[in-house]
Amino acid sequence: EGWQSVRKVKDGETTDDLYAFLTTEPNAEVGAVHPKAMPVILTKPEEWATWLSAPWSEAKDLQRPLADDALVVVARGARRDGRADETS
Repeated sequence: EGWQSVRKVKDGETTDDLYAFLTTEPNAEVGAVHPKAMPVILTKPEEWATWLSAPWSEAKDLQRPLADDALVVVARGARRDGRADETS
């Protein structure tokens, strides 16, 4: 919160709230769309507590994909939001 830096030269120094997320290998559902990585998703209260309070030696074990079939694909097909498809 409140990170000060020059992210864009034209904007000069700004103060921004920055966030990040941890990724891991994709499970079957995500791998079909994005074969490189998926966000780590914590689904149980004990996982949240471990992530927020345990030492890294314990918390790092949470960096794993969800089990296959844990996610439900809700849409397939061509993008319809007007943005160009990105490839990377």
